[in-house]
Amino acid sequence: MGESAVLRLKHPQEELPKELLLLADPDWEQIGKYLDQSSWTVAERDGMIIGVCGLMPLEPAVAEIMNAAVDPAYQGKGYGKRLILSALEQARTDGYKKVIVRTGNSSLDQLGLYQKCGFRMIRIERDYFVNNYPEPIFENGIQCRDQVILECTFNI
Repeated sequence: MGESAVLRLKHPQEELPKELLLLADPDWEQIGKYLDQSSWTVAERDGMIIGVCGLMPLEPAVAEIMNAAVDPAYQGKGYGKRLILSALEQARTDGYKKVIVRTGNSSLDQLGLYQKCGFRMIRIERDYFVNNYPEPIFENGIQCRDQVILECTFNI
């Protein structure tokens, strides 16, 4: 990540770029369910938000990473990993004992990234994307059918 890139919390009245959010979740209706319930870390470069990562409380000791996304022009440069690690640090500071993240079976890069950040697979929800999204999703030549749930626990 270059010197001109900054990771920071989203300002209260700031709008997150819709096209960035849609990279991680193609259904705007689904995004609307967690957009305002999450705290957001953004990667900003030259005054432009190029990455986002939401953290939503689920229960007192558990939070979920929501919609980790990086502009395609900046992918592969470490922004996603830094956003996720920053969200994990925020969760630890806020007293959470566990953070989960959900992704698709076809999201091969994301599955690798989450595991590099300390997440472990705990469950698969078969046909989640088939049953909950109006249009079929394809990534890496694979239909996204199943939701993979991963978790990262803290030794506090």
